[in-house]
Amino acid sequence: MDRLDQMMTPPAPTRSRPLLGTTFLLVEDSRLTAESVRLMCLRSGARIRRAASLETARRHLRVYRPTVALIDMTLPDGSGAELIAEIAATPNLAGTIIAISGDATMEDQAIRAGASAFILKPLSRIADFQAAILPHLPPERRPVGPRAIIDISVDPDPVAYRDDLHHAAETLRQARSEEDIAYVSQFLSGVAASAGDNALADAAGSLGRAAYADAPLPDRISSLNAMVHSRISGSRPL
Repeated sequence: MDRLDQMMTPPAPTRSRPLLGTTFLLVEDSRLTAESVRLMCLRSGARIRRAASLETARRHLRVYRPTVALIDMTLPDGSGAELIAEIAATPNLAGTIIAISGDATMEDQAIRAGASAFILKPLSRIADFQAAILPHLPPERRPVGPRAIIDISVDPDPVAYRDDLHHAAETLRQARSEEDIAYVSQFLSGVAASAGDNALADAAGSLGRAAYADAPLPDRISSLNAMVHSRISGSRPL
């Protein structure tokens, strides 16, 4: 093997870094979730790129062939199921497709679209993350023998949560349709749950259920918006 071959061959996974040599494309609009996944990849030996929308993910995939495409089911410009189906129908676009969502009811849709697996958010425990990914990798990308269990959780920067709150506030301000409400409800309930902000997660979920039930929304939107801005202003610690 010459030096060029060595440079082109990904390193083999090890007991302590079981995802060494694995590359990820994370398609995720939440900065908090993206930061958690980045930290778990770093501790596991994997390399990662992020796309925050379907459009950006498609641009990445024109030039980048990840081992794993980790795709959120709810994105600002459409459903992650669209991208999953596109990748599943295109040989060699990505090695393994795994869907993620804070909504467990989306698992069936993800699998029907072509995902190999579904991971429920929030994502924080390194051991759980590795256990969810490794069975779906080809044998040569898995460590030989027992691996070290890293039973700790990552701790993303709280600034990432604040950025997500700003995004939610802007989306709420511009929300005009049932689709807008459904998106911001799922986005905000997911990131709030990841941050351990149960009150905000419940309020966001309640807004989404009201939208689907054709219930009056202005008061709910106003109340949720006030909760979001209270967290941005720091009146409630993150």
